[in-house]
Formats: sequence, C-alpha cells, structure tokens
Amino acid sequence: MKHEPRVADSKGQAAVIAFLTDPLSYTGVSHVERLETHGNLVFLAGEEAWKIKRAVQFAYMDFSTLEKRRLACAREVEVNRRFAPDLYLGCVPITRAMAGKLAFGGEGDVVEWAVRMRRFDQPSLLSSIAAAGEIDADLAKAVADAVYDSHHGAPSIVSAGATARLAELVSSICGALARSDAFASQDTGAFSRRLHEQLGRSSVILHQRAKMGCVRRCHGDLHLANIVIWQGRPTLFDAIEFDENIASIDTLYDLAFLFMDLCRHGQRRAANVVLNRYLWRARSDLDLMGLQALPLFLGLRAGIRAMVTLDRTAQENRQAAQEGNEQARAYLHAALQYLDPGAPQLVAIGGLSGTGKSTLAAALAPDFDPAPGAVHLRSDLERKALFGVAETVRLPSEAYSVEASRSVYARLCRKARLALLAGQAVVVDAVHAKPDERLLIEAVASDLSVPFCGLWLTAAGDKLAARVAARRDDASDATPQFVARQMTWDTGALSPAWATVEASAGADQTLRRARNALGLHGERPRSGT
Repeated sequence: MKHEPRVADSKGQAAVIAFLTDPLSYTGVSHVERLETHGNLVFLAGEEAWKIKRAVQFAYMDFSTLEKRRLACAREVEVNRRFAPDLYLGCVPITRAMAGKLAFGGEGDVVEWAVRMRRFDQPSLLSSIAAAGEIDADLAKAVADAVYDSHHGAPSIVSAGATARLAELVSSICGALARSDAFASQDTGAFSRRLHEQLGRSSVILHQRAKMGCVRRCHGDLHLANIVIWQGRPTLFDAIEFDENIASIDTLYDLAFLFMDLCRHGQRRAANVVLNRYLWRARSDLDLMGLQALPLFLGLRAGIRAMVTLDRTAQENRQAAQEGNEQARAYLHAALQYLDPGAPQLVAIGGLSGTGKSTLAAALAPDFDPAPGAVHLRSDLERKALFGVAETVRLPSEAYSVEASRSVYARLCRKARLALLAGQAVVVDAVHAKPDERLLIEAVASDLSVPFCGLWLTAAGDKLAARVAARRDDASDATPQFVARQMTWDTGALSPAWATVEASAGADQTLRRARNALGLHGERPRSGT
C-alpha cells in the first residue's frame, strides 16, 4: 500500500515558492537556499529565514487550506518564542497586488503566510555537529540543561486522559506501519506486539506521572536538527505547533526523541550524559521510576520517525524515495531493539579520592543496556544535592561527618533501587571505603536479583594527590591533604563480588581493565548505536 499525503493548492503555492526562491524578492540578497521537510519549506535569504507550510494533509497534520496554514504559522511563532525568543520575528502575509506581483505584507490579497526568523548557520545545528564528530560531555550537559529548563518552565497538564491518548497513538502508529508495503509483516507484527507489551508494563507509572504533573506542554519534536547553538548556547526551536495533544506529553517522552536521535547519529555517549544530567537536575524519584517507560517511549519515537520518513518519500524522486524507505526500515529495526531492552545490572565503583571513579563510571555507563545506558549515580553530586548547593560549591567539613556520609550512601542505594526496579542499569561511584558501605550496595542487587559487580580502583598515593590537586570545576571537594588521610584508612577485605582494578595509568587503560573485569571485552550495547 502506497503511503501518500493529500496535496492541495499546489498551483497556488508554486507561485509563492518561486517568489521566495528569487533573490530579488528580498533586499540585499544575492542567493537563496531552500530546505525542505515533509510539512515545511524554508528559504534562507541573507540574515533571515522564511518558512511556509506545505499545502498537505496527513492523518496527524493538516495544512491543506490557507486559513489552516495561517493559524499554524501564528501558533508556531507563539509557541517557539518560549524556547527561542530571539529567533522568531513574526508571522507575515504574502500578498498579491492587482498587477499580479507578490510581496511581503503588501496591500493585495493574502495568498500565503510565512514565519519570519533570524537565520543561523547550518553547521550550528546539533545534527551538523553530530555528523562532524563526537558531541563532547560539556555540550551534552548544556543540551540537557536547555531541555530541563524548557520542561521546568512549562505548564503542567493534569489530565486523566493522557495515558489513553498515548494508547491511541500506539494503536495508530502500529496500524500505519502495518498498512505500508515498505516493511516486512513479521517486523511490523513484532513492533506492534512489543509496543503494546511495553505500554501495558508502563501504564501504572505513566498514570501516576500524569497525575503528579509530569505531562507538560513540551517541545514535542526534539530531534537534533531542532536544536541550534545560538549565541553560544543550545537553543530549542521548531516545536510542535499544529496539535496540542502531540506536544502535551510526558516529559520523558519528549526527552526520548533526543535520546533516539543521538543514538541514531552514533552519539550514545552524549545521550547517556544528557540522561544523567537531566536526572540530576530534576532530582525526582518519579523520573527514576518513569524510566520503566523509556523502552516504550524510545520504540514509539523510532516507529513514528519511520512513519514520517515514509511520508517524506511520497514527495521525493524515485532514488530518494528508495533511500527513504531504507531509512524507515532502519528506524523500525531500532524500534524493535529498544522494545526488547534486556535485564538491568548494577555496577559499583569504589576507591580512594583521585583513583578516577567518576571518570570511569561516566565512560562505562553508555555501554550498558537498556538505551541510552546506565544511570550514573555519583556520591559527590548526591552530597551536594543533600545540602542543596550547586555541584561545584565547596561544602564545609561537617558535610562529611559520619552521619552525613551515611545519608549519602542511603540516597545512592535508594536511587539505585528505583532505577533498577524501572529496568535501567545503574553504575554507582563512591569511595565505598568501609565494608558495610560495600555490603549496602551489594544488598540492593541481591534484594532485586540483578547481576552485581564491584570495581575497586587502586593507585599510588602520590598519583592520587596529584590528580586531586589538578581538578578544576569539579563536584569533588577532596584535597591532597584528605587523600593523605585516606591512605591511612583500613578499608578491610573485599568480598568476592569486587574486582581490583589498577588505576595508576591513564583513563583509557583503566577503562580497558575495568571492561575486562566486567566481561565486556569490547562488546557494544544491543540497542541504539
């Protein structure tokens, strides 16, 4: 079955497209660049960009009449000024004078509506950055901050129907993919079966999250090409404007699109950084519990992307359509992997200050399924959260009392338990100097019957002191003097669940030794890339 949109008013739009493509339609412009999506046409002219809606109608998006396109353009400006106020300049009519000439905002009849924006360089898009190389941890954290801030500032939508709407969406996507001849029936059948299984598994927590205000007016279309580095900061733009139901969603569902697209671009490590930064910013048990729905959200996002990719192929030439079909099948394959997440495991990393626990934990976390990798719980960050300060604010000595440290380890165990119950792998890094601290984290895995491995990092005292002294802008408050005190501690014997890893060499060598101890041996995660 061929999957095609209904096209309306194409002749009228042809004149508008010719007008927007002509450099003479603008002031001081010598070249116009045209970009296309299945629902929009964008014209880059000088320092500005002009976007019109295609006269198309899909099951989920209808721009088939001029009035519908006017409403969509006006709503796009309204919605996106919350995310990117500097980028969106307004909604402008394109008019036809008596002589037949088109103009921006003229006196004649309105023939089309356009969104007027400030232009940015295409290499500044996160999709372009991802294609050019690895997205580093600092940028990934900044992206997570931008998404978290957008969610934190969005209005909650307390509605008993949010979960029902999600179930309707699941049925709709499954039906759309099953009706297409681009996919093998066994794949669409497996997709439908697994998606409904994950929906059933997640229904209770999704209802609870909706009841507690986790459904918000989100961006709704959070892929890498809708995030730009603007004035030095990641900025979200091009949020969903045409359907409030599509954008009024669980915040983790909004975030899942970003995870899925990062993995598709080979940026799973960045996706894991975004996950853990977001979780730390939110500091919400509901978000840890909500990870139970992440396979559902990731699989659904990949399935929707498969459908949208097919919609775009109906507007392409034959070769491009064939490539689009291959992309759609790749999305469906990824969806099937996301929907079969496997069992979680718990890894604890211990050792004195300066052994590289947090560096190792961050490097290991993306290597665990389910996607986008393990929840990384760090004692330094949990201690800062316990005392209500930012991560780089130095705490007083009383924050390291026996009672305070006991509270930190209890927080780590509680959060690890919540994430594991939700089905997500967990990597915990803390000194774990006392046998009872190590037994405490082992007991979490034992109680939940999940695999456990502890890694005890060791290095020479002078190496530890030098590393601690060199730290800048880090959550750890350790000093060389404190390292000297730690060197006198009796850490007791390790249980058989712990492996000793020599960490005097560089981080790469420590990572290789740790992966060998964990039995990873160069394997890649099953889901995502």
